[in-house]
Amino acid sequence: MHISKKILAVVAGSALALSMASCGGGGEAGSTTGETINIGIKYDQPGLGQKVGEDFKGLDVDVARYVAKELGFEGDKVIFKETPSAQRETAIQGGQVALIFATYSITDQRKEKVSFAGPYFIAGQDLLVRSDNTDITGPDAMDGKTLCSVTGSTPAEKIKKEYATTVKLFEQDTYSKCVEALVGGTVDAVTTDNVILAGFAAQPQYAGKLKVVGKPFSTERYGVGLKKGDTELCNRVNTAIEKMISDGSWQKAVDANVGPSGFKVDTSTNPPKPDACAAV
Repeated sequence: MHISKKILAVVAGSALALSMASCGGGGEAGSTTGETINIGIKYDQPGLGQKVGEDFKGLDVDVARYVAKELGFEGDKVIFKETPSAQRETAIQGGQVALIFATYSITDQRKEKVSFAGPYFIAGQDLLVRSDNTDITGPDAMDGKTLCSVTGSTPAEKIKKEYATTVKLFEQDTYSKCVEALVGGTVDAVTTDNVILAGFAAQPQYAGKLKVVGKPFSTERYGVGLKKGDTELCNRVNTAIEKMISDGSWQKAVDANVGPSGFKVDTSTNPPKPDACAAV
């Protein structure tokens, strides 16, 4: 009997120690209970999520830092991890990150694997052209023109199918190469989300050379990816986003990151109101 009690005591003590370890200083990589928080971002999108030397810049980064501070993390307690589009769901499900801010459009298909807070920005697919261009006024003006987008891009195919059947598609593996081709005169336009295009146009080397047409033809609601069903964290993130909008920090972040391109945010949809958090 004494042996059984001792064994039970040891087991109970071990369970308590494990519980404390998981909730204490170290915490899990994809949790918000430790001393640090891992957040997924893009590393290669100017104006949104970009690694510059050892620093990180962009609208996604600024929103992420604001939200993290509201959750109790700031400075070197916020650890940014690169999460390319194809790896976002896996990074959340595998616990590599707790949150993702990476031009992550909220879709029903993605909701099957992860949950979303937000949206914190509403973008739309648009066109980037040279500043002196006057004849490309929207997707329906692309007949006979050359359009660049990344390989497998749905915006480019959408233009060809729905707006301009004779558009010539020029594919590259990155948007940076598309923008270089645009500046060099190889293509007439580049297509993806308007705020992403504005981020490229805002880069110093392209100052005054490029402009966003300003005729979006889709709606992209950028949300914060998190573990599926975590309504508590979702609500905390939404509260932080609403505070960022109400205290003016959201507008300052938008102006600082994409304002230099001349891009005007669609005020009929921005700033957005976060969706209610769903338990499933």
